[in-house]
Amino acid sequence: MLLNFIFAGVGVIFVIAAIAVGTKAKVAGLVSKRKDGDENIIEVGGKSVKPAVITLAVLGALSLIFSMSFTIIPTGYTGVRVTFGQVEEATLPHGFNFHLPVIQQIVMVNNKQQDIRFDGDIISETSERNEVTFQGITVTYQINPEKSAWIYANVTNYEDGLVKESLVASAIKTSSKTLSPVDCTNRSILEPIAKENIQKSLDEKYGQQVVYVNKVVISDAKFDQEYDEKIARKQQAQIDYETQQIENKKNIEKASADAEVRKTQAQAEANAKLIAADAEAEANRKLSESIDSNVLRNKYYENWNGVLPSTIVGDEAAQIMLGIGTDASAQPTTPKKTEAPTEQATEAPTEQTTETE
Repeated sequence: MLLNFIFAGVGVIFVIAAIAVGTKAKVAGLVSKRKDGDENIIEVGGKSVKPAVITLAVLGALSLIFSMSFTIIPTGYTGVRVTFGQVEEATLPHGFNFHLPVIQQIVMVNNKQQDIRFDGDIISETSERNEVTFQGITVTYQINPEKSAWIYANVTNYEDGLVKESLVASAIKTSSKTLSPVDCTNRSILEPIAKENIQKSLDEKYGQQVVYVNKVVISDAKFDQEYDEKIARKQQAQIDYETQQIENKKNIEKASADAEVRKTQAQAEANAKLIAADAEAEANRKLSESIDSNVLRNKYYENWNGVLPSTIVGDEAAQIMLGIGTDASAQPTTPKKTEAPTEQATEAPTEQTTETE
């Protein structure tokens, strides 16, 4: 647009200059006319000024015409050429585009992302037939550049009426009826479904790939006060249940860990006892293999206090006496424990002799 104004301004300047040159010469009395055949010649001081005036006028007219012969379409827009009210099907790209002045014009169509906001209440219901009110709905949409000419030719007031509130409200109601009350207030669930339904409605109205819905934002969704309280109680109960489940899981894990510790300790104790028993058995085995009659006799003498039993009956007396008298060399040279003979010790051999006789 700026370049158009520049060329139009230059044209106006040339026209004004042409008028000024002719007017100034006439006012100064320098202009004279002479008839050369059928043509009148304008002269200033004997020289013709007609070529200069004509040149300035022509340049001015050309600049004005050129300023109306082109349109520069900025990035993010496409152009639609209209000839005597007839819209051409071809869409013009951004950049420098020519058209016939007066006869044709180029209309620009915005192909950038655009937001349209609806602040009115949209009353709907959930899948459980609970009434819910939606507020502050913003739809972000974009016109397909290839369909700009079709949009301009077929949609009245497309800049403001392409995405109508009634269409959006219908799509929102369709979306909410498929959701539970909890999901209806969850924007991450509701908004994608609403976007899909709005896109479907626009495709049914304008055709495929004409208008793209990029995003839908729903600022608020609320129920009546009684239902809000019911939802709050239900959500709190759910939170309490989940908290208890977490606590139960922790207790189970702790009990399992404690049981595993006890099991490990018991296994360690059992292993220790088994090792000790094996060691004791091995020691007994080795001890058993090393014991013979001489070892037993030495053990007997090491632990004998030197006192004979007061009464010996049957084969035991013979075995003892035989054991004492059989191998004198096996007796220890120095007894481990000696005591002074007592009267009982002195009398014991006498009783033994008597019984033996």
